Amino acid sequence: MATSEETSRPVAPTSKRRAPGRRRKKGRLANLLAIIFCLVWILPVYWMLNTAFKPRSAVLTSTPQFVPHEPTLRNFNVAITQTDFLIDLRNSVIVVGSALVVAIVLGFFAAAALSRFKFRGRRTVMVTLLIVQMMPMTSLLIPMFIVFSQAGLLGTYYGLILAYVAIVLPFSIWVMRGFFVTIPTEIDEAARIDGASTWQILTRIWFPLVGPGVIATGIFAFITAWNDYMFASVFMKSQSMYTLPVWLASFQTPMTGTDFGGQMAGSVLFSLPVVIFFLFVQRRLVAGISAGAVKG
Repeated sequence: MATSEETSRPVAPTSKRRAPGRRRKKGRLANLLAIIFCLVWILPVYWMLNTAFKPRSAVLTSTPQFVPHEPTLRNFNVAITQTDFLIDLRNSVIVVGSALVVAIVLGFFAAAALSRFKFRGRRTVMVTLLIVQMMPMTSLLIPMFIVFSQAGLLGTYYGLILAYVAIVLPFSIWVMRGFFVTIPTEIDEAARIDGASTWQILTRIWFPLVGPGVIATGIFAFITAWNDYMFASVFMKSQSMYTLPVWLASFQTPMTGTDFGGQMAGSVLFSLPVVIFFLFVQRRLVAGISAGAVKG
């Protein structure tokens, strides 16, 4: 027979015993959904790589080949040697690099002014930036085309750089302003007591703390300018001034049709700088967050 101590011992609820099992099931379901999402996301990327290494006869077959039987580099050879790839790559690097630097510098100073200084019309400026950011880029194409045409900037690097800066600057200001707001004002007061000027506070205190915001802004500005086709095709008059997005459209012509193999090879070459830039900046992003936390 059971003693009184055994009968009076509390029994653990059944729900608590089943809790670890339910957590495992939820974890497995979440992992399964993540795997499915990754497969769906990576399938177009894999198909682009797969098509880039296929010969032309295999590309146009009605039966899809998920693995190329006879991989070839002919499509990459055509994309590099038989087109204006190197010229358009130079144009993209010049335009995108210049727009990136200008947007980051202007965005940094504008975000600092809107978040750390009080002046008349500050709220109006922020609302205007938000309205401009909400507008689609296509609505800005015709007004900017008219203004740049009257200013003689069409068909020049300066015109396209200014167009890209106008596109990414409102978002850049808003992103970096969010980082400036998180900086305590006591840091500024302590620096001024120690005799630091506004410029020293801006460069030695604010800039390291806003480093992650600068990097995030740089990623957005680079990807937006690098992928743009509309403004480059409209603003640039000469074929020698085209950028890489316009170059990708050259694989499709009314006379010869579409060279899908060459176009996919060109897409791979077009995507590589973005991937390399992101991988390089990703390390700096983590380092910037850590540095900002320590110095703050």
